[in-house]
Amino acid sequence: MSELKLVGLCGSLRKESWNRKLMHAAREAFGPAEFAEGNLRLPLFDEDLEAQGMPAEVTKLKDLIANADAVVIACPEYNKAPPGVLKNALDWLSRGGAPWKDKPVAIVSAAAGRAGGERTQFALRLMMVAFRPYLLQGPEMLLSNPSKAFDDQGNLTDEMATKLLNELMQDLRSAGQSHSG
Repeated sequence: MSELKLVGLCGSLRKESWNRKLMHAAREAFGPAEFAEGNLRLPLFDEDLEAQGMPAEVTKLKDLIANADAVVIACPEYNKAPPGVLKNALDWLSRGGAPWKDKPVAIVSAAAGRAGGERTQFALRLMMVAFRPYLLQGPEMLLSNPSKAFDDQGNLTDEMATKLLNELMQDLRSAGQSHSG
């Protein structure tokens, strides 16, 4: 059997964001896999731009997701919702084709508030309904106070968060194996 393909999407563009660190911790917890991070630095969704032809970076992202066995989305909470960069990517990905259909997807979030991104996950799950992925329902990986959950090298050190992340990623791995199967 060939190695699984895991795609990570990070809703924060900042290189050292807590969600990027959490996405990489998820990649490690997932186990051996070919990993690629999707580029969310896309032009703003615009039907006039789309009419000129799908932007190459959108097509690349769509193909990356379509060819993945599983996807993990690390989603920060900006003003009680997913950030615009992630919503913009979803808008582009909704155009032509169905890269998400039946795709195993796990959502993780790190947020400074006490709920750890619970509202952003709720909103993102609602946004994903139309795509019809196989969206894992739990365990919910909601990392509150992330500044205390990682060491100086960016490793997740919070025991409870590590336990939940490991369980979620093993479930995603099992779903990905069934999907590739």
